[in-house]
Amino acid sequence: MDNGLIFNIQRYSVHDGPGIRTTVFLKGCPLACWWCHNPESQNAQPELLIMENRCLRCGECLKVCPTGPEPQAFTTHPAGCTACGHCVAACPTQTRQIAGHTMNSRQVLQEILKDRIFFEQSGGGVTFSGGEPFRQAAFLQTLLAACRDRDIHTAVDTCGYTPWENLAAAAPLVKVFLYDIKLMDDERHQCFTGVSNVLILENLSRLSAIHGHIWIRLPLIPGVNDAPEDLEATAHFLGTLRGIRQVNLLPYHAGAQEKAARLGNPFALGKIQTSTPESLQQAAGHFRHAGLETLIGG
Repeated sequence: MDNGLIFNIQRYSVHDGPGIRTTVFLKGCPLACWWCHNPESQNAQPELLIMENRCLRCGECLKVCPTGPEPQAFTTHPAGCTACGHCVAACPTQTRQIAGHTMNSRQVLQEILKDRIFFEQSGGGVTFSGGEPFRQAAFLQTLLAACRDRDIHTAVDTCGYTPWENLAAAAPLVKVFLYDIKLMDDERHQCFTGVSNVLILENLSRLSAIHGHIWIRLPLIPGVNDAPEDLEATAHFLGTLRGIRQVNLLPYHAGAQEKAARLGNPFALGKIQTSTPESLQQAAGHFRHAGLETLIGG
């Protein structure tokens, strides 16, 4: 497939794999994590974002909206919004933006190649993230093959919730997998993400047997997955696998709540305290004790 839905291309990323990288964010995710830092990534269709603090209340957006929003509804999402983009074009302060634009592989590759000099100097490359990039598996495969043909280092950040065939097909084209793990307990995983973790863990086991460069990413969410028994169970499981090169513990950031508000969505997790430096070091100790190189941060 030569077309896909992209919601961001971030340059000079230093937390999405080795070196300086360009991160391409593909839209759509099968998970609905309560703490999702990119909630605009979940829906597989374009969406309207509203940055309320930029709004001048000029009313230009209301004049062009085909759905006929309520008067004075400057910073609310109109019922039946189709993300047509009329209000985005009319807004003088970029209060309104569309998350999700169709691009073909040639266009994406052109954006990646702009940063090639940084890849060569730093040992970096491109990282395909999301959302879940395997939600657009055929498009991802096309992009990976194009990068291979141009000798560009590739990484894929995945939640692992995809048919095994997708991972197996991509594996020869991926230099580093960034593999997300949330919880070992399946019932609680379903509660906080909306899906079972059985396929995720099975896929990781199979992938680690055929691929030697996997970085685990574990978001630490206070009160959800940072209890000692949760960390110990995760560390024990990862310690039984080959191919795991390191574990990245990712502290929770409260910015996810603001991003949800831009979409007009409630934030399921509510207000929680971020992890302290001491608790992060204690969490890292579980993984280091299992013989895993463990870093705090991306």
